[in-house]
Amino acid sequence: MNSKSYNKNPLGGAFHRRNLPHFYHHDGIYFITYRLADSLPSKLVAEIKSSTKNNMGLDTIRFKRLLKKYDDILGKGNFGAKHLSIPDVADICRSTLHYPDGKDYELICYCIMPNHIHLIFELLESNKGISKIMQSIKRISARKSNLLLNKSGTFWQDESYDRLVRDDKELYFIVRYVLLNPVTAGFVNNWKEWKYTYCHPDYIVL
Repeated sequence: MNSKSYNKNPLGGAFHRRNLPHFYHHDGIYFITYRLADSLPSKLVAEIKSSTKNNMGLDTIRFKRLLKKYDDILGKGNFGAKHLSIPDVADICRSTLHYPDGKDYELICYCIMPNHIHLIFELLESNKGISKIMQSIKRISARKSNLLLNKSGTFWQDESYDRLVRDDKELYFIVRYVLLNPVTAGFVNNWKEWKYTYCHPDYIVL
């Protein structure tokens, strides 16, 4: 059993992670961003894809810059539909994020924005793999959302952005970033006011 207690972070405050077992295969904490199919123009998608090709090798500073660029474009919402701003659709997405909790992953944090979702989780030992987990989440939410909206066709962009979180310092930054997403976008003044934000009590950093 690995023991992780309060660790000071350069971003301020203290960050706590409860005791968790060490997993030897298919383990780790992951930060995922997935978005609606038409939320970015193809030219920008190609640019971001090129920039993120070696994202696992990015240090924390360069990762912050890349993340800000990616999310600034999404946050402006200048492209495509904003189906996730519809409460019933957001509720569908929320339920699909909670369903694998305790089965494939430990759910740490998420934020459902009008055209994209940020998600953080820690894989459990019995998980079926990130690819299958995300395929299931996106397939079920797409099918139910399209039915609700009386539409058909592609709902989510096929590819998701994912990053293995390196350490507690980076996890602290990413959780803070996700919680503040609707505040940064100007939707609310306090992250707790955003209905479609969730954070496990052990990981709240604000």
